[in-house]
Amino acid sequence: MSRQKKAWAGVLSLALAISGAVGGAPALAASAQKERAQKQAEIPRCGQKIGALAIAEPERNWWSEYQLGSPEALLKIFVMQSGCFSLVDRGKGMAMMQQERALASGGDLRVGSNIGKGQVKAADYVLVPDLVSQNQNSGGNAFGGLLGGALGGGVLGGLAGGINIKKKSANVVLSITDIRSSEQLAAIEGQAKKSDLGWGGGGGLFTGGALIAGGASGYANTEIGQVIALAYLDAYTKLVDQMGGLSTDAAATNVRQAVQMTKPGNLYEGPSTKTTAIKPLDPGTLLYPTGNKDGLMWEVEDELGAKGWVSSIQFQLAK
Repeated sequence: MSRQKKAWAGVLSLALAISGAVGGAPALAASAQKERAQKQAEIPRCGQKIGALAIAEPERNWWSEYQLGSPEALLKIFVMQSGCFSLVDRGKGMAMMQQERALASGGDLRVGSNIGKGQVKAADYVLVPDLVSQNQNSGGNAFGGLLGGALGGGVLGGLAGGINIKKKSANVVLSITDIRSSEQLAAIEGQAKKSDLGWGGGGGLFTGGALIAGGASGYANTEIGQVIALAYLDAYTKLVDQMGGLSTDAAATNVRQAVQMTKPGNLYEGPSTKTTAIKPLDPGTLLYPTGNKDGLMWEVEDELGAKGWVSSIQFQLAK
């Protein structure tokens, strides 16, 4: 082979190699996209519960326009299957429970029914599913703007958000609030689009009838419903990741509930009424326990910041 032919052969080989590399890039990208979509459809699993969770509906009913069930029902399924939270019912189940308690208080239930005060489990957190607010309607029948300024400008990165029927995309948000402190711990967005379904991103989420059985009607058998379900799953997965580092005993780690003096007493220097009295305490005075106890004596602070000890027989939980 002449020197000129060898040179041309080398150029041709190099061109083929470059062509193969360029042609392989879309395949690699497609594979990565497929893998991301499949991971997105996996409900996260937790080895221990983060806390007790109540789920509330958004203020405005947007889901009926798409012939979908409430997103509250969808999130309940995610929570139950993930095992990341205990789920407390503050909806229809709570209403039926109150009816049973009314029967119990009226003496209509059988002896030994064991229904009464002090049995309801407290929620540690409340979760609200909604749509991401959009800054402007970008066309395509986008549906958003539900949150308005509730989350503040820029909290979610200024996304257009909402539901886009034409493009079959959804941007949703999950906001979670600490029940005791009222602190909003997170406002996490989730996103999904029609192409996620094309890659099999639904996985087993839309088979087996779990969504329908859980009351999340429409999310399994409509295209826009599946996209919205994947968006909420994306947000819920991120939420679990973010909250995984929190204490699993939210009641113990929160500030103690205030107490109120029911009779005259004193704030003492130490955990005994024989120690020096710092100041008198009148009935109705609010005190804030520090968590330290010694027998019947509790360490507290008053509203002026004075710290000392008081006998627990002289106060009750503030109402």
